[in-house]
Amino acid sequence: MSGSQTLRGWLLTDAPTSRRHARLASLYKGWLSLRSNTMAMFGLGILVLLLLTAAFAPVLAPYSWLAQDLGNRLQPLGTEGHLLGTDSLGRDILSRLIYGSRITLYIVALVALIAPIVGLLVGTVAGYAGGWVDVVLMRTTDIFLAFPRLVLALAFVAALGAGIENAVLAISLTAWPPYARIARAETLTIRSSDYIAAIRLQGAGPLRIITKHIWPLCISSLIVRVTLDMAGIILAAAGLGFLGLGAQPPSPEWGAMISEGRRFILDHWWVATMPGLAIFTVSLAFNLLGDGLRDLLDPKDGGQ
Repeated sequence: MSGSQTLRGWLLTDAPTSRRHARLASLYKGWLSLRSNTMAMFGLGILVLLLLTAAFAPVLAPYSWLAQDLGNRLQPLGTEGHLLGTDSLGRDILSRLIYGSRITLYIVALVALIAPIVGLLVGTVAGYAGGWVDVVLMRTTDIFLAFPRLVLALAFVAALGAGIENAVLAISLTAWPPYARIARAETLTIRSSDYIAAIRLQGAGPLRIITKHIWPLCISSLIVRVTLDMAGIILAAAGLGFLGLGAQPPSPEWGAMISEGRRFILDHWWVATMPGLAIFTVSLAFNLLGDGLRDLLDPKDGGQ
């Protein structure tokens, strides 16, 4: 028997010998289930390609994203080595898209770190504490949910000032309420469980119960929601960039590139279309992967 077959059999065993063994076996079985979902793997492949593109942008970009050539402006696709054409300042669109993937990943990563953590804290505290704490936190959450996300993000950016950091903060401030509601719903179900009562009788305090026993059970639902929300986060960031409130020129942010290209949309369609297709592709990839993770981590919801 080969080493790979031995490892596979060890991971697929129904009788794990330790907690670590059980965790690795569960992860491997989950990966096999996800791998059988063609569309989810297609989305994952696009996102892996996006990560590699961002990581090796200096190698992949045929030109500098800042290099201007006014004598070569608004060139169509495939002209003089410019695969996706040039913009109004003669800059290579492909190179700017490649470097713009770094900005997209930067925004997505920061929002994905800030919003779910804030929502998890608020939701679990509200659900476990109950009473006036629950009322105050949930009514605050409802206030944020009462406004459309992009409108609220615009208000925050207008107050904080234009810039990519302020755009990330604004999107994060508008993105956390759904995670808080999910975490609260999970906590209300978990806190009445028998094993939580047993842990409480053993002397565990609220902080230990929340961090050690409630948070791990909320993670899977939050992961699914985060993945599905990535498309909305990308669109919100692109919307802010389109309005001039996100990443500032000459940064190759995709929304700002669309804003610049809208002036030439009729005669030089590729200037705005190419970054639009990039946003569409990445958003679609996150949605496909999110659907696959939902089927894997929450089969009841995925089957509806």
